[in-house]
Amino acid sequence: MTSKEMAENMVQLKPDNKAQGKSFIRQWAPLIILASLIAMAWSLGLQEYISIENIAANRDWLISYVVDNWLFSTAIYSALYIVVVALSLPGAALLTIFGGFLFGWLIGGTLTVVAATIGAILIYEIVRTSIGELMAKKAGPMMNKFSKGFEDDAFSYLLFLRLVPVFPFWLVNIAPALLKVKRFVYIITTILGIIPGTYAISSLGSGFDSIIVKQRMAYDHCVAAKGADNCVFSVDISSLITPQLLGALCALGVVALIPIVLKRFRSSK
Repeated sequence: MTSKEMAENMVQLKPDNKAQGKSFIRQWAPLIILASLIAMAWSLGLQEYISIENIAANRDWLISYVVDNWLFSTAIYSALYIVVVALSLPGAALLTIFGGFLFGWLIGGTLTVVAATIGAILIYEIVRTSIGELMAKKAGPMMNKFSKGFEDDAFSYLLFLRLVPVFPFWLVNIAPALLKVKRFVYIITTILGIIPGTYAISSLGSGFDSIIVKQRMAYDHCVAAKGADNCVFSVDISSLITPQLLGALCALGVVALIPIVLKRFRSSK
């Protein structure tokens, strides 16, 4: 091969190398950025700022700020929720209560559904275009079979996972991306699946203010009688999450699996 032919071959290879480089960046850069942001958020302890104590301590300021800056407050709340979901930080359920507390169950629940869906779509797309594609190429027969079985009934499975408040929200966001669930199915099941629990928890948040006021009165009486050093201001919301509420959500999840059960029954016959 002459030097001229070698030079021509090298010129032909350069566009392919550039294309591969761009493909690599497009595939892995979003995941690297997401992982870096998650690590940064955890190292800074941002999840610790989302707490019942902080909400209760700043109750008066929060309420007055929302009254004076209602539209901006909804934007801040929605953006914060998207970040928490996209970075898989703990505290989404507490933020849902917070939304009901600030905006009422209807508006707060609606903002939460929209923001949670956007955050879930972001992490789904990032994982799907990086790890998801890699797993699809490397998957063996067993993994492909499992993925195909899940995909055939993806709507019912995902609806069940969303409705039952047992599975971590971040896990249900990532798993469909690895199992090649279609984007449309993922979005629809996310919206439908989180609506019952979101509005239920948001309605609990609308009554959260009365708990704060009651606990603050008890704390003030304790301070007057025993002094501030002997009193602790705390708010317990465990009484809001009743077994009846959890049972109702689990029942909805079981209903979502009925089509799969019927399908298996008919195929067995």
